[in-house]
Amino acid sequence: MKTMNINKLSVISTAFLLAFFTSCSIIEDIEYNVVKNPLQMHGGDVTLQINGKFIEKGLNAKVVAELTPILFCADGNEIPFQTEIFQGFKAAGNGKVVPAEGMEFKYSSTIPFQQCMSESEVKVRVVVTKAGEQAMEPFLTDKIADGTTTTPLLIGLDDHIVESKECNFKRVNSFTKTATINFNKGKHNVSSREMRDKDIKDILSFISSSMDEDSRVEIKSIEITSFASPEGEIDLNTDLALDRGESTMKTLMSKLKRIKFKAGTDKSFYTVTPKGEDWAGFKDEVSKTENEDKELILRVLQMTSDLNKREQEIRNMAKTYKFLEKEVLPQLRRATIIVNYDEVGYSDEELKNLVATNPDTLNVEEIFQACLNEDDLNTKLRNYNEAERLFSNDWRLLNNKGYLLYTMGDIDGAGQSFEKALSITDNATVSNNYAAVKHRQLGKSSDEIKSYFENANIEESKYNLGLINLEEGKYEEAITLMGESKSFNVALANVLFEKYDIAGDILDDLSSDDASVNYLKAILASRTDNTELMMESLKSAFSLNPTLKNKAKVDREFIKYFENADFLSIF
Repeated sequence: MKTMNINKLSVISTAFLLAFFTSCSIIEDIEYNVVKNPLQMHGGDVTLQINGKFIEKGLNAKVVAELTPILFCADGNEIPFQTEIFQGFKAAGNGKVVPAEGMEFKYSSTIPFQQCMSESEVKVRVVVTKAGEQAMEPFLTDKIADGTTTTPLLIGLDDHIVESKECNFKRVNSFTKTATINFNKGKHNVSSREMRDKDIKDILSFISSSMDEDSRVEIKSIEITSFASPEGEIDLNTDLALDRGESTMKTLMSKLKRIKFKAGTDKSFYTVTPKGEDWAGFKDEVSKTENEDKELILRVLQMTSDLNKREQEIRNMAKTYKFLEKEVLPQLRRATIIVNYDEVGYSDEELKNLVATNPDTLNVEEIFQACLNEDDLNTKLRNYNEAERLFSNDWRLLNNKGYLLYTMGDIDGAGQSFEKALSITDNATVSNNYAAVKHRQLGKSSDEIKSYFENANIEESKYNLGLINLEEGKYEEAITLMGESKSFNVALANVLFEKYDIAGDILDDLSSDDASVNYLKAILASRTDNTELMMESLKSAFSLNPTLKNKAKVDREFIKYFENADFLSIF
């Protein structure tokens, strides 16, 4: 019995000629084209694809041939692919029938990747029978393919997470304080009694306290809006409203002069807006009453646009008008005072000191701001711990504590914080971060993780979905999802998808001090037959991480250099 000869026909597509010769012409030449040689790990699997051809009378008409490709690993493991059965056209059985004129066939078999496959080769075990009896001794062919490149395993789970910046802290907040001065009918002078009312006294006291050295209040302006009740001549009421506004301003100027509030002595500090007859206020006050004619009065307001006619119709309700004169109209003879002021919050330095010495005095936005502004990671973590103690139901604080722990390498601690945040809200930020940590912890994806990323639907979660697609061997989808990110994993996806120009551009933009970057550059250079760059990149990778020498020695990405003296010299 003659042995099987194998001739390698192509470097890239890897073609082989398997010649079976026997003294009884049981099997003649079979042509094989192995589609990918070396074999490639893809999405956790390894696939062997062969395009083959039986020549004319290549298989004895009465025999059955069982062909089983086997991965022989350097550690002694033998991992079979699916057995393919062929039979001559006169043989009994369920195999593929080979006619006398020969035939072409396609073979494909996928098996789960095992680590030993990284250093292995493929041979075919041949068993030939005739009428159920061995027609010849089973035998192995020579190597038909090398196996297996493991470049997808270079993936680094760099799931992107999001730090919340949704802090509502404002250094300066604007507020108002209001007071009302009421006037007697037809009068515009401010009575001393009115100035003793609590709301007026409170405003004056507030303005006075704003001048204290430690005050954080800055009075910006005062607005005065003045009104007349809708009774009598319109022109007179218009002038009366103006006079009430001016009188209120002068009274305030006098009071503020006494307390030495300088800005309040200048007319430009005030805005006086007379409104004339206050029909809007009249409507509001009437609406609040329980008067039996309330609806009738409101209907008059709605249906009568002429102000003089409107007033007369209301006056005609003699009994009701007496009620209005007593209960409603006095409320409209007024001037409203609005003090506009800013309240200046703590400076960054003050916040830093307070969160360290007296955090209990800070509100949630202040302590959040202090956390965001801290650069020292350990101090920042301490601040977030204090924040969590004080405001345990604020998802932003919990999320950012998780973000910090994640960046510090405490993945489990980050996971605990994100899980707490998730119990409060399942917004996009928290959902993405929770799933990112789960992905890192498990080292692989799951339906739950995918679901969180998909529901988040933000830039970071799309990148993370891209990582999952990269794991699953869906390289084009991974590239699309990762977008414009210039990362090692995006470069890896492009190498695996054979977008070598894009991969090269990305790698050139990444740090040359990263061993993994240099190693991937070497793989790319090998695939594109750039021997010089391949050697240079491997040397750089080894200098940064000497353990990569052991990997490169057996890495099937470099198999065509395994007998190259220059290649061997760098180990």
